[in-house]
Amino acid sequence: ELPGYVQREFEEFLQCGRLEHGFLRVRCESCHAEHLVAFSCKRRGFCPSCGARRMAESAALLVDEVLPEQPMRQWVLSFPFQLRFLFASRPEIMGWVLGIVYRVIATHLVKKAGHTHQVAKTGAVTLIQRFGSALNLNVHFHMLFLDGVYVEQSHGSARFRWVKAPTSPELTQLTHTIAHRVGRYLERQGLLERDVENSYLASDAVDDDPMTPLLGHSITYRIAVGSQAGRKVFTLQTLPTSGDPFGDGIGKVAGSSLHAGVAARADERKKLERLCRYISRPAVSEKRLSLTR
Repeated sequence: ELPGYVQREFEEFLQCGRLEHGFLRVRCESCHAEHLVAFSCKRRGFCPSCGARRMAESAALLVDEVLPEQPMRQWVLSFPFQLRFLFASRPEIMGWVLGIVYRVIATHLVKKAGHTHQVAKTGAVTLIQRFGSALNLNVHFHMLFLDGVYVEQSHGSARFRWVKAPTSPELTQLTHTIAHRVGRYLERQGLLERDVENSYLASDAVDDDPMTPLLGHSITYRIAVGSQAGRKVFTLQTLPTSGDPFGDGIGKVAGSSLHAGVAARADERKKLERLCRYISRPAVSEKRLSLTR
């Protein structure tokens, strides 16, 4: 039996936007026209409508009130399968892991600008996504970093200094540093065991929760229940015409990958808003759903 929170997610989704489950009557004071607005479920896990509304609101908030008018760059960090499983089943460690990742990238930007943390600071907004394009479980980070640093001046103000885009060797080194430090942290927590060649999840990291096998199947693109349990899911993929779509903006190390090939200039606020919508998008898109016969 599925956990209660999963059942509630789907039950409330089925009631979302339906007048028989509650509504608000809106009336214009001048022309007296009336309109009924059905209540929404406001759930975060599945409902495409509520997810799309939250995406638009989040993007507007980030662009209008949070992000300064400076160059921004998107950094996307993906993890190997065993860490995706660990992060999905132990969400309490995600804050610590994100702190490690932020410090590595921030240090890179500060040093590349030719300064130290004492006089230069950067910043980022991170959204942790738990899904892939095939609705598979894929815990990964979408980070919007300042494409540079603020340098403290002698009179107390701060001046922004732009930093060049990371090269492929730099991204590979950053990915290696992140993988090493995250692995070392997980070892100290007793969640990961490593030898010279491989890394393994510690026995204490796997529990008897009924969701555990479902998480594992989703991460590896396999059917979890029914007569075809264990079989790979059939997927349709579009092959790129040529080359890597990220160009030099990607680094890969032992199942981890770091992308940084997309940026927006200070005057490209519309592009920045599209990036914000992308990183805050819901798991399910109605445009990608269709009925099969």
